Amino acid sequence: MNRALLTVRALLFYIGYILLTLWFGVTGLFFAVAPYAVRRRYILGWNRCTVAWLKVTCSVAYSVNGIENLPQGPVVVLSKHNSQWETFYLQLLFQPLATIMKRELLNIPAFGWGLRLLKPIAIDRGNPRDAMRQMLDQGSDRLGEGLSVLVFPEGTRTPEGIEPRYARGGAALAIRAGVPMVPVAHNAGMFWPPHRLWKYPGTIQVSIGPAINAGGSSAKELTEQAREWIEGEVARIQQD
Repeated sequence: MNRALLTVRALLFYIGYILLTLWFGVTGLFFAVAPYAVRRRYILGWNRCTVAWLKVTCSVAYSVNGIENLPQGPVVVLSKHNSQWETFYLQLLFQPLATIMKRELLNIPAFGWGLRLLKPIAIDRGNPRDAMRQMLDQGSDRLGEGLSVLVFPEGTRTPEGIEPRYARGGAALAIRAGVPMVPVAHNAGMFWPPHRLWKYPGTIQVSIGPAINAGGSSAKELTEQAREWIEGEVARIQQD
C-alpha cells in the first residue's frame, strides 16, 4: 500500500477517533452518578467504536485464541504492550476490568473524563515507591470488588525488536490478592506502531495463555514465568 493512501486512511481514523473521544468524554459526564455497571457499558462504547472504526478506515482486524484459558473470577492480566490498540481492546475482552495507568492521563480533557468513570488505578510514576503502594492498595481493592486488573509489565509501549524489561508489580499484586495471573501476547505493534501515524492493514493476533497460580512463588519467579510465555508466544505469532 502506498504512502499517500496510508496517510489518508490514518488521518480519517484520527478524525473519527478525536470525535469519538470528545463525544464519549463529554456525554459520559451525564453517567457520573450512575451505577458502575451502567457507566462502564456506556464508556466502553468508546472502545468498541474505536476498534470498529480502525477496521473500517485502516483495515485492521483482530483474532483471539485461548479464550478457554480464562478462569472464573477476577484475575491480574499481564499483557504485552507495543501499541495503543490493546489499551482499547483488552478492556472489552476482560470485563469488568480496571487498568493501571499514569495519573496524568486523567487530566486530559474529554479523554481523561471518560477514563475516570471506569475505576482506573492511577499511579504517580515519578515516585516508584508510591506508585507500587498505590498499585497494590488500589489493585487489591478492585480485585476485591470483582474487577480484574490489567497490568502492562513493560510500563510503556515497547517498539518491535527491542528486548523488554518486565516489572514485578503485577505478580506482587496477584500474590497479595491471592488471584491467578493471565498472560496475554499479541502483535498489535505491527499494525498500530507506537509513535507512528500510519496504521498497516492486517489481522492482529491475540493469544491468551494458561492462568498462572500465584501461590507458592515469588514475584520475581512469577514475572519471569509470564515473560517467557508472552515473549515466546509473540515470537511464534510473528512467524506465522
